Amino acid sequence: MGGRVGALAVLAALVLAGCSAGGSGGSVAVAPAEGRPDGAGRQAPGVAPEKAGPEKPNTGKAGTEQPNTEKAGPEQQGQAAGVVAANRHLVRTASVDLRASEVGAVLAKAKELALAEGGFPAQENTTRDRGTVTLRVPADRLDAVLTSLSGLPGVEVTRREVRTEDVTDQVVDVEARLANQRASVERVRGLLERAASTSEITQVEAELTKRQGELESLQRRHDSLKGQVALSTLTVAVGTRTAPVAPEEENFLTALRGGWDAVVDAGAWSLVVIGGALPFVVVLGTPLVGYLAWRRRRKSAVTL
Repeated sequence: MGGRVGALAVLAALVLAGCSAGGSGGSVAVAPAEGRPDGAGRQAPGVAPEKAGPEKPNTGKAGTEQPNTEKAGPEQQGQAAGVVAANRHLVRTASVDLRASEVGAVLAKAKELALAEGGFPAQENTTRDRGTVTLRVPADRLDAVLTSLSGLPGVEVTRREVRTEDVTDQVVDVEARLANQRASVERVRGLLERAASTSEITQVEAELTKRQGELESLQRRHDSLKGQVALSTLTVAVGTRTAPVAPEEENFLTALRGGWDAVVDAGAWSLVVIGGALPFVVVLGTPLVGYLAWRRRRKSAVTL
């Protein structure tokens, strides 16, 4: 009887722990401001209440002065935008297509630039006349690497694309769920320490294993998002640049060569036509020749 009661108590505690873990993700406890207990708005004894005067227009000078973004210059607006961007979690990716006479040399230089900026080459695929390398570089050095690639001697930029994705909401959500899941795991561990019977220990250990697995999954998701924010992905594709062919000067010899080439081409096409028609001539001509020969012999016999 006592074992059943204990098992029921453990199950009830697990249910309550799960409900508190699931429900705490949607609420945030706000602590009262320090130095302002309940009733802070009351007048202290012996202090006369301040007389309420006529309401004054808000000049914007009381308290912390708010910047006027409408009248701010381009420099101030740029600084404000930089502050806002610094508080966001942004995933930046870029791709650039280049043309050069030496594909291998440009790919090697791209990898050197990534290493110099604190990044590394993640993947490379090279053929005889084309190559692609995927680089991971710090997000704040992506523009510098792109600029350096565009300035390489003998390199032509044919396409450049930069994409930015805001994952701030995802990061905040995963961090909140991580905090709740850690607290849930700790509560289940506390129940495991207080478990008295074998059945209680088994049930609590199974629940602890489940919640630890969910915690590890959330941690991997969090680490993946942080890695994408910290390191940008840059794909560099390099193709071979074909040298322009200089136009040949027209003279008597070039004209003669062009005419001879035309004669050769015409002869070749004539042979192709004859070769294609020859089977039909053989198939259709043989019966016709036999018929004509038969008629000639018949006319000769009638004449005699």
